[in-house]
Amino acid sequence: MNSKTKTLIAAGTVLTLALFGAALAMLVYYTPTEKSMGQIQKVFYIHLPVAINTFLACLVSFIASVGYLWTRRMSWDDLAASSAKVAVVLCSIVLLTGMIWGKAAWGQWWTWSPRLTFSLMLWLLYVVYLIIRNSIDSAPRRALISAVYSVIAFLDVPLVYLSARLMQDIHPQSIELEPAMKLTLLVWFIPVTLANAGMITLRYMLARAQAETAGQSPTDQQQPAIEPGSAQWHALLNGNGSTSDREVNK
Repeated sequence: MNSKTKTLIAAGTVLTLALFGAALAMLVYYTPTEKSMGQIQKVFYIHLPVAINTFLACLVSFIASVGYLWTRRMSWDDLAASSAKVAVVLCSIVLLTGMIWGKAAWGQWWTWSPRLTFSLMLWLLYVVYLIIRNSIDSAPRRALISAVYSVIAFLDVPLVYLSARLMQDIHPQSIELEPAMKLTLLVWFIPVTLANAGMITLRYMLARAQAETAGQSPTDQQQPAIEPGSAQWHALLNGNGSTSDREVNK
């Protein structure tokens, strides 16, 4: 990592932290207090931006997984894994802030409503994704299985979004906000989105740096295409690929 990259990372980190500080000050001193829930309602301004960015991180992982299946380039696999790790972190925050909000709004920490259930499933799906990756030694086989799994796991994202609209759910579809509240919500989207993009980028850069340190090709060579259903395809899925199949390409 050269000095220019380190400078950009430092500048981005300082900017994001400064924006978080400004958003927090706005939340405390500017945003009106909601009458029925009081101060605890303000967790909503954190909950929603983090939830939307969880979807975005899952979307990046999905696109990167499709990219790997299409090109067999390991850089796509690294991006998919980096995004999935960030998605787990963000989804954990969504579940935690949602429980805090739910305790004040519904009088209970958790209820098995459609949206909450699908949200927990989303967290579990991507946790399992990371467990699967850590359990497979062969890099090509790990990348292939992870990519297929990631594409399937992403199907839960629209279910989370649509569940409160298509099913009877205690979770509100929308919340009426005063103009000052809407402004605070929009402001919170900025640092949360920057943090999301920054974490994915940093994890991806670290993954690529580790790949180069491990001796991978710096030219991101494309792996030979493997036809689905072929003997080589099944051998790779079963972990019996040849030595060349296990070589890691950047």
